[in-house]
Amino acid sequence: MNAIDRRKNDLLAYNPQATIGADELDNYWENTLSGYAERPLAITRETVATPFPAIIAERLSYKGSDDTLIHGLYILPQQRIAGEKLPCVVIYQGYTGDKGLPERYASWLLLGYAVFAVDARGQSGETGNLLTSEEGQVKGWVTQGISHVEQSYYHAITMDAVRAVDVASLQPEVDASRIAVVGGSQGGGLALLAASLNSKVSAVVADIPNMCHMDYGILHSTGSLTEVAQYIKRYPERLNLVMTTLAYFDLLNLAERIKAPVLMSVGWKDTVCIPETVYAVFNRIRSHKQMNDFPFSGHEVSEYQNREAIIFIKEALNVSKL
Repeated sequence: MNAIDRRKNDLLAYNPQATIGADELDNYWENTLSGYAERPLAITRETVATPFPAIIAERLSYKGSDDTLIHGLYILPQQRIAGEKLPCVVIYQGYTGDKGLPERYASWLLLGYAVFAVDARGQSGETGNLLTSEEGQVKGWVTQGISHVEQSYYHAITMDAVRAVDVASLQPEVDASRIAVVGGSQGGGLALLAASLNSKVSAVVADIPNMCHMDYGILHSTGSLTEVAQYIKRYPERLNLVMTTLAYFDLLNLAERIKAPVLMSVGWKDTVCIPETVYAVFNRIRSHKQMNDFPFSGHEVSEYQNREAIIFIKEALNVSKL
């Protein structure tokens, strides 16, 4: 057995304990989701001009976890059968990123899918952040309200992501039984969170996902979790409060709730979303799953993996139209 095979076996055997009891976690999310069920989404659509006659692009907005209007790009192929319901991919962004321009999503549109690409609140896109906090934070976003579960940025972006699936399912052009969630890094974590908390998700692609095995990540990651580490460094007396908050959103604890088929990818040289954190979640998923390993890649998603994602989604959604 060579070193690569040994590393793969070690990762597949990695199985850290959950950081919160299953009953406590389930009760929290049952109450939280039921509390959001009747909150209005306040959906609006506004045409966006593009130089591409083959697509229709709109700015689709909705209310997320609070009164913040979450903005996204909703894109459709111009030519489609009248009344036809399309499969839809809901796409989440990486940390500090934004939804960008419609042409970023050309590959999905070429397949004849609807696309709903969503901003993360407060980050580089058009979406603001009305979340209020009782205390300060360190640079970035993720430590906002982190000592209080309900006031935390993680709570806000999780519910923003969950509600994005609801928004997609309500669009008249979308087949609500064929909705996939897709993203990389922060976006990959949000895709997995949405799948764990929203039964409307039919397939998941989570590349180099964040929000995985977060207690380990705080100790070792060079990514956004360094902000949490810096916060705890400043306020060591809040360590237990912070770890409690993170446990409710850590995919290590939520992975077994996922019912949809999942494709994940991991770079073994990734210091942001470390292989151990990604595999800790993958190993707990009970639905159909596939992991694509890239032993010589870091925090990146290759063209090869993008192609694999397209193939996976086509099969998972049973899409025969090309």
